[in-house]
Amino acid sequence: MGYELNGRMAEVCSCRSLCPCTIGENADGNNCGFNWVFHIDRGQINGIDVTGLNLGLLGHHADNIFDVNTRVFVIVDDRADDAQQNALVAAFTGQEGGPLADLAGLVKEIVGMTRAPIEFDVDKGSGYFKVDGVFEAEVAGFTAKDGSHTTLNNTALGHVYGALTYPGKVIRHRVAETEHGLQFRGRQSTQTEFSFAS
Repeated sequence: MGYELNGRMAEVCSCRSLCPCTIGENADGNNCGFNWVFHIDRGQINGIDVTGLNLGLLGHHADNIFDVNTRVFVIVDDRADDAQQNALVAAFTGQEGGPLADLAGLVKEIVGMTRAPIEFDVDKGSGYFKVDGVFEAEVAGFTAKDGSHTTLNNTALGHVYGALTYPGKVIRHRVAETEHGLQFRGRQSTQTEFSFAS
């Protein structure tokens, strides 16, 4: 049956300006710490409704993200029941194919997995997200002189985290999780809009 997922992804990473991964370039200093939250505005996985749920990733990669050396810690929204959690994990670890299998293909190691309350309120590059006890951030999307939102299209990662991209800056950011050595200082932000199907 597969999945149909529509929503938004928000990211903070340690690179200094626009995310180099969006254009397929190496991370600043050849090291990138990052956190992503996928918020599903509307969606189902094998007939299981996952509308309104979130999934977070805290990770690190050296050099280029396409070198497949990324380590991630996975956090599932604690509002998900067992069936929803299993469906989310299966989809985001590539077991259901499609673009999320391409995303999972960038990961070398899942260092751990947990459940936590996740808050998400980011739109057009600006807002706030929090994975309780793991990380939180406030971000602001870049704008043109007339106030319109700055966007990027046809990016190197668009097929795995959303095609329309809103770059921005970090207002505040904190990583609280220390067990897996994935702490970093957030410098830039990216928000996308995704529509995934398999």
